[in-house]
Amino acid sequence: MKLPLFLAASAVACAADLPNPQLLPTTRAIHEKIAAQADPAAADMKTYTEKAPLASDAAYEMIAIPGGEFVMGSPDSEPGHKPDEGPQHKVKVDPFWMGKLEMTWDLYRPFMENGKSRNKDGTLNRDSDIYSSEAPEIKEGETLDDTITQPTPPYMPMHFEMGQGYSKEYPAVGMTQHAASKFCEWLSAQTGHFYRLPTEAEWEYACRAGTTTTYSFGDDVSKLGDYAWFAENSEFQYQKVGTKKPNAWGLYDMLGNVSELVLDQYEADAYAKMKDGAANPWIPAANRYPTSVRGGNWDADPEMLRCAARLGTSAKLKARDPQLPKSIWFFTDAPWLGFRIVRPLKTPDVEEMHRYWNMGPGPTE
Repeated sequence: MKLPLFLAASAVACAADLPNPQLLPTTRAIHEKIAAQADPAAADMKTYTEKAPLASDAAYEMIAIPGGEFVMGSPDSEPGHKPDEGPQHKVKVDPFWMGKLEMTWDLYRPFMENGKSRNKDGTLNRDSDIYSSEAPEIKEGETLDDTITQPTPPYMPMHFEMGQGYSKEYPAVGMTQHAASKFCEWLSAQTGHFYRLPTEAEWEYACRAGTTTTYSFGDDVSKLGDYAWFAENSEFQYQKVGTKKPNAWGLYDMLGNVSELVLDQYEADAYAKMKDGAANPWIPAANRYPTSVRGGNWDADPEMLRCAARLGTSAKLKARDPQLPKSIWFFTDAPWLGFRIVRPLKTPDVEEMHRYWNMGPGPTE
């Protein structure tokens, strides 16, 4: 017996310009759930803590970030400045909540190891052919959460033998931007709150926390060890989240520990093409590589931990993956790469929500 999760063929046709339009029924069902559970107190923009039912009620805290305008990028005179960080330009950002901490294994592992037979694209495998893709329909014994595309089992332990294995005190690492976005969809379906990755603009705005300096704490690099895990103090592995000082808005590890995936396609000349004063800019990642990465990590030098520093992903981050085609879910050579989540004050419409969760994975290598 099929339960009522469907979308009329005409509606699917109208959504043909969306990425992965065949998955729109799931997005629509989650959107309806979020709308039905709308929080009238959300406009107060208070920090809150929430639990994820499918992750054994693991809790995470979301910090309220006020909207505003800031200058994005770095001046040519900043030590470590790279051409892709300029020209500086003003950006307006709407209010949002951001994860106090980088995403940890107690929340991410239940999504990664979801216990279901999955096709390569993450749809439920009912026909024993992992290369086929199956419709997002809820069948007997299944739930809405099952229709969200989720990872196939990892090829190798994704904790890379760092820390204490899949410990809740350490950041989850080694996922692609696509995997991180689908995690946000999975979390949204459980909680009734819309979560996604931050845009580059949101990330830098939150990292700076009202400052205009090289680092969120100022320009004195000698203080970096008080706020961040990086090459000089990390012992060449990731460290427990939230053990250094936070920035002025209460966000931990924005600099160092693990680099953080964001929503945007990485373009070296993005700032040159951006209109000054743009509101909530975002470059959708239509291609698998490169996507933008922010914040520096435990293996990086201080210049890569600057608020304005940018990197792009590449196929090299899957060098050890022996599969053909390579997995759309895992970066087997990125033990330094993780993410954190945001929740915008304004919930987007169905199509915009779908784009946030379904950009990528893009063309194969």
